[in-house]
Amino acid sequence: MDVDIHRMTPTGGDNGAKRKFPTWLIPLAGYAISIACLVWVYKGFDWHEELLRLKDTSLKWVLLAIAADILVYVVQGIRWNTLLRPVGRLPVSKSVQAIYIGLFANELFPFRPGEVIRCFLQARWAHIHVTVSLSSAMIERLLDGVWLILGFYAASFFVELPHILLVGSRILALLLAVIAGLFILAVYYHKHARRLIHKSKWADELLQLADAMYAMANAPSFYAAIALSLLYLALQVIPIWAVMQGYELDLGIGAAAVVLVMLRLGSIPPQMPGNVGTFQALAVAGIRLFGYDKPEATGFATLLFVVVTAPLWIGGFIALTATRMKLDDIRTAANEHK
Repeated sequence: MDVDIHRMTPTGGDNGAKRKFPTWLIPLAGYAISIACLVWVYKGFDWHEELLRLKDTSLKWVLLAIAADILVYVVQGIRWNTLLRPVGRLPVSKSVQAIYIGLFANELFPFRPGEVIRCFLQARWAHIHVTVSLSSAMIERLLDGVWLILGFYAASFFVELPHILLVGSRILALLLAVIAGLFILAVYYHKHARRLIHKSKWADELLQLADAMYAMANAPSFYAAIALSLLYLALQVIPIWAVMQGYELDLGIGAAAVVLVMLRLGSIPPQMPGNVGTFQALAVAGIRLFGYDKPEATGFATLLFVVVTAPLWIGGFIALTATRMKLDDIRTAANEHK
């Protein structure tokens, strides 16, 4: 919590307060970037001409994209349950429900609070500590990040990726190295980690985190989770490729993989809810790498955004309704248990 810190003189005088960090600057920067991206993407865009083309998009490819996108989150739910197997059990359907509610929250709120919300719901339904659920999400992101970095460097052999993504990949690799180091400390030096943690003021929370990571990483199911992480990432290529076919772009699975890597890397910085703006800009940039002009790339990006976002809204709303709770109430409860 931000507080004013006052320096008092020996006589009781006030030398002035240190100014608070203006926390509104971070969301403002995110919104500014997103709006700038939208302006760049749609400046000069011929809506009439491209809407006619969008209308003629083959329905079978759109349905394939939607089905594949749903399958992505089913696989994520299976992977989540696989990771948590040593510490808690929950039906896959409930894990998928928690994921969709988290995704729905990400579409409505900035800074992706859905990660905390889904972990809170998983912990509540599986009767495990929130810290344990959060530790599983951290492992998920670590596995996703490793596969994403490998995919990024594989894609760089086929096309020249924008310099900003090269910088982003290096930052991500550095963050992953730090997280991986902490993970290794918790897993392979478990006893030493416990001694270090005992000296922390958050000892109880950190001990539960370390113990959960140790249990999950040393279980045979961990290797299945690694394989499922690769499947989870690979399946995300299919909706992009299917929309390419429906929009009649002469591009293959490799091009779709390149666009996916760009979209995933671009989703890391703070931005508007649902990655509005940056999603379209990165999709446009990805398609233009393969020689297509901006209007055609913009039409594709618009269609792709609708195809992958509409199911999240519908699925998230249904999943949330099934809980008979309000999203704001879940969000508040999740923040209290972080």
